[in-house]
Amino acid sequence: MQDKNELIEQRYINLDKLKEAGIDPFGEGFSDIQSIASVKEAFKEGEKCRVAGRIMSKREHGKTVFSDLKDFSGRIQLYAGKDVLGEENFKMLRILDIGDIIGVDGELFKTRTGEDTIKITGFKVLSKSLHPLPEKWHGLTDVEARYRQRYVDLIVNDTARDIFRKRVDIINSIRSELNKKGFLEVETPMMHPIPGGAAGKPFKTHHETLDMDLYLRIAPEIYLKKLLVGGFEKVYEINRSFRNEGISTRHNPEFTMMEVYQAYSDSEGMMKLTEELIRKAAKAVLGTEKFKYQDREVDLTTWKRVSFAELMEENFGIKIDDPMEDWVKKIKKKGIEIEGSEISKTQLINIVGELVEPKTETHPVFVIDMFKELSPLAKEKKDAPGIVDRFELYIGGMEIANAYSELNDPIDQRKRFEEQAKADPEAMIDEDFIQALEYGMPPAGGLGIGVDRLTMILTNSASIREVILFPQLRS
Repeated sequence: MQDKNELIEQRYINLDKLKEAGIDPFGEGFSDIQSIASVKEAFKEGEKCRVAGRIMSKREHGKTVFSDLKDFSGRIQLYAGKDVLGEENFKMLRILDIGDIIGVDGELFKTRTGEDTIKITGFKVLSKSLHPLPEKWHGLTDVEARYRQRYVDLIVNDTARDIFRKRVDIINSIRSELNKKGFLEVETPMMHPIPGGAAGKPFKTHHETLDMDLYLRIAPEIYLKKLLVGGFEKVYEINRSFRNEGISTRHNPEFTMMEVYQAYSDSEGMMKLTEELIRKAAKAVLGTEKFKYQDREVDLTTWKRVSFAELMEENFGIKIDDPMEDWVKKIKKKGIEIEGSEISKTQLINIVGELVEPKTETHPVFVIDMFKELSPLAKEKKDAPGIVDRFELYIGGMEIANAYSELNDPIDQRKRFEEQAKADPEAMIDEDFIQALEYGMPPAGGLGIGVDRLTMILTNSASIREVILFPQLRS
């Protein structure tokens, strides 16, 4: 077996042969092509066609060459005969390598085994591949190689290509449904003077001209709610957000969220919208609302609710009016490790996730009745002091969405910001947002859906790295 260096050396030799024959291996164009899928769908023997793609296999038989050509839509067999192409062109075709990108003119026919095939009548070299494709990409022991060289993964791994097609379909489904409902898609800043809208450690940068520190957004919430103040009653953004935190199978520092805000709605309205968006996305991508995620069945036809407050009391004896110190003591008694006398929102979400997971064996679960301390931007329930009108959605044991009835009282908002600043010395009070609320924001519901995690669920992917084209990795 040839080693990798010998294979690369041979490709450079073939490159020189093409140049000596007057062929520019990187300079040709090839327009007016058809997709391979459309050619196969409308297949008719004797019809002419024009396609382009990458050579994925090659089989020589004397004066004929069979190969497989692959584009984004699919793959088709090519047949080349010396009698049709002529000696010089056939010679050039024979020195092409697997991985080379070519354009082909030809006629359609079926082989004796009934396989759709293109008989090549002419071809152009469009891009010479100087690096051999891996023969056993799926067998790589270092799975990170697939993420580091995603371009190679996409060439040879049809499953990876399918995941990212489905990701696009999921986003398009969400966008289409929101547009039908009259929501406006907007864009808000990615660099913020004050990090806000969610709990999370931000990435910090510095603008030289303005001589000011800025933060990559951890959420677009504050800006979207300012648009509610300005009279935009139904808005959404499919956005990139950033958290300077850990990396895991469910976390990437850079991730995609869909956030939507609707004036005169509330948490209940967002619950209904969440169910509609996810069920329609599942139908668009899978054609069904019942499917498998890892080792569990998922049924989107039934949605359940559980109370966060009840879970905390049942499992830890924690009541809403207990001080934070008591939360920590009671949680530690159950053998859960917590450093210091405070519990972070992230730690609590992880604990809640473990409590909720058994309840999400089959059906999606809305976790309602969240504590006020954990929701500085959510409206408090009138009939339940200390409880906010909020939910988190879990599917397959994983948090997928978060929503609440938005706090629109500027006096209460300032008070909560101040309490947050006392507990966290790095927290900042957003005076401009408070001022915006002072102009009057209509009652509203707000929703955030994690696009990456939803894609994991609907593509049966165990890791978030499988659904992000270029995930963050160690150097």
